[in-house]
Amino acid sequence: MAARPSGAESRPVSLPLSRIRVIMKSSPEVSSINQDALFLTAKATELFVQYLAAYSYKHGRGKEKNALTYSDLSHTAEECETFQFLADILPKKILASKYLKMLEKEKREGEVREDDEEDEEEEDEDEPVDEDAGS
Repeated sequence: MAARPSGAESRPVSLPLSRIRVIMKSSPEVSSINQDALFLTAKATELFVQYLAAYSYKHGRGKEKNALTYSDLSHTAEECETFQFLADILPKKILASKYLKMLEKEKREGEVREDDEEDEEEEDEDEPVDEDAGS
């Protein structure tokens, strides 16, 4: 069994092992989970979250406000190559009104593209085919 740190901490990990076990078992490839693997996964996750928070605080506006904000985390996920895999999980927050405007714009652009494609198809149909050109 892995050596677990002892000392001032009463718990070796802060995350609930039962929840981590449930998450790990949700994978179809996992049938059983070794206690050492569970402990190491919990500790690695804890260290990762600490690193993400520290990096976001250091490179965000957290120092100015003496607080870590969601926008600091989302900025880190978007800008730092190491954390870009989190960009979908930590998207930048936008107002609902801005989101609705974006949807309207995309809808209009989609309609314009469809109209352009239809126009091109009609032009292709209108052009006469020169059968003698191939001989």
